[in-house]
Amino acid sequence: MEINGMAHVMLTVSDFAACKPFYEKLLGALGMKPVIDFDGMYYCVGGRTALGIMRADEKYAKERFVQTRVGLHHVCLRARERKDVDEAHVFVKELGAKIVHPPEEAVFAPGYYSVLFEDPDGIRIEVNHVPGKGLLAEDSMRSGRTPP
Repeated sequence: MEINGMAHVMLTVSDFAACKPFYEKLLGALGMKPVIDFDGMYYCVGGRTALGIMRADEKYAKERFVQTRVGLHHVCLRARERKDVDEAHVFVKELGAKIVHPPEEAVFAPGYYSVLFEDPDGIRIEVNHVPGKGLLAEDSMRSGRTPP
């Protein structure tokens, strides 16, 4: 058995009114198209995946995302080219996103290059580019690198 990518990610947000415009702009800029858009849920498809947000239960409306709590750590979207990471950085700065780190290289895979930022709820989103086969390349498999 072998998977064929990730079908979708759904994020529960406490401040839907602040998060929806953020995701409308972000996902639209990333080439994703809305397929569900109603009060309390926004869901887009594109790039062989889908990403959506939905409103949290009222009892959680005052909470913010905590990256080290059990559950989601962050969402990483794969860019086709390194320059797309740079463009994403400029775009999310214009959106007013908190930049955790600007575009930079990392040791996770050969050529790993990414930007990391937060949505209005503090959920961390990364846009990365890894050239070629990344960790699936023979040299990477022998190097003993561990994925992020």
